[in-house]
Amino acid sequence: QVQLVESGGGLVQAGGSLRLSCAASGRTFSWYRMAWFRQAPGKEREFVSTITLSGGMTLYADSVRGRFTISRDNANNMVYLQMNDLKPEDTAVYYCAAGRIPSGVDVTTAPRYDYWGQGTQVTVSS
Repeated sequence: QVQLVESGGGLVQAGGSLRLSCAASGRTFSWYRMAWFRQAPGKEREFVSTITLSGGMTLYADSVRGRFTISRDNANNMVYLQMNDLKPEDTAVYYCAAGRIPSGVDVTTAPRYDYWGQGTQVTVSS
């Protein structure tokens, strides 16, 4: 089992920044690919970003590439999402996810991930 707890959400004006954090506990953190997803009201959960076990490779959704940065600290069992130049369309509940996903498969789909946090609300006002 892996337990994930997100923090850092809040209300921010368009153009502002937030840094989300996800604290992991349980099984060996460095075994897991980590990801951020988000879900806006009335919409399906969508992929935001993912990072490999060592942190050496990252992937972003087109909608956030160049504005968001994912990172991880394996020594402290943490993953982060730095969000800059926020837009009203970024408003959503953001979820941290962990999964042991083999190479060569799509890592942007939610069912690939085994563990999820409770989510943190991000609201961007225009």
